[in-house]
Amino acid sequence: MSVYIIAEMSANHCGDKKLAKKIIKKAKEIGVDAVKIQTYTADTITIDCKDEIFMTGKGLWEGRSLYDVYKSAYTPWQWQKDLKKYADKIGIDFFSTPFDYTAVDFLENLNVPKYKIASFEAIDYPLIKYAAKFGKPMIISTGISSLEEINEAIEACKSVGNNDITILKCTSSYPAKISNMNIITIKDLIDRFGSQGVKIGLSDHSMSIEPVIAAVALGASVIEKHFTLDRSLGGEDSGFSLNVKEFKKMVKAVRNTEKALGKVDYSINQNNRKYARSLFVVKDIKKGEVFSPKNIRSIRPSNGLHPKFYDFVIGKKAACDLKFGKPLKMEFIEQGE
Repeated sequence: MSVYIIAEMSANHCGDKKLAKKIIKKAKEIGVDAVKIQTYTADTITIDCKDEIFMTGKGLWEGRSLYDVYKSAYTPWQWQKDLKKYADKIGIDFFSTPFDYTAVDFLENLNVPKYKIASFEAIDYPLIKYAAKFGKPMIISTGISSLEEINEAIEACKSVGNNDITILKCTSSYPAKISNMNIITIKDLIDRFGSQGVKIGLSDHSMSIEPVIAAVALGASVIEKHFTLDRSLGGEDSGFSLNVKEFKKMVKAVRNTEKALGKVDYSINQNNRKYARSLFVVKDIKKGEVFSPKNIRSIRPSNGLHPKFYDFVIGKKAACDLKFGKPLKMEFIEQGE
């Protein structure tokens, strides 16, 4: 099965529904499997409080309250039915991240095909259970979860009978530094949870595609990356989103990596094998003459004896006259009694 590539639109529509549709269309054109949005309002994700603990730290949103950031970034709910209808029409998956029960109910009415749980909600097991109970595939990011909490999130899904679970390795910094991503963790997650039928992927907030390629090489089956038509358009998430050219390059790199990974295969290319080394006569040899490093060598091509017989041949006698350039055969060697 091909790696499932998700373009996260998030706030990159910049409050413009037409731009949102353009993002969906372009994602389809460059070979993306799905576009994801986020379903919340500022009031469903936090409260309007300016106390220090509700203020953002250093980074893209420094000096702003959580409420103000989310109020600016949210995708209007009244758009979402039309956006899904448009995505269905052009043939690309469209789903969302719900941040509370009302969002799940709303998205159920839209009949989205799956649910994504964001990193900061991955410890909200009641929310996970509420979404999972509808039996749709669950994708859960792990940017702030301990190993124990990852296991608990998986168990939350299973507790309501939902076993279609994908866990995304995630580094919740915006943008993420490559040196902090520890992509090798994907292999460990596969080793830990793959036997349970849990799929593993990557939610990548870096500005590079190398982590994605590494993740696919390690066995990731889902890739999620923020997508914008143009970072100069602005938007709360533009600072850690790939533009069209970059995202297209990433999609191509993923598909080429899949092709390169291929399957376990020890078959031999016989066209190339004929140029492999073998044992040849490199000096005229008379019948009864002893084979030595001076008159036989391991050289290309492969018409003579396998090089593994070199030590066996050395010291033996020739059973017949042999000319320079003759591929050495077993019948040319005197056999002892």
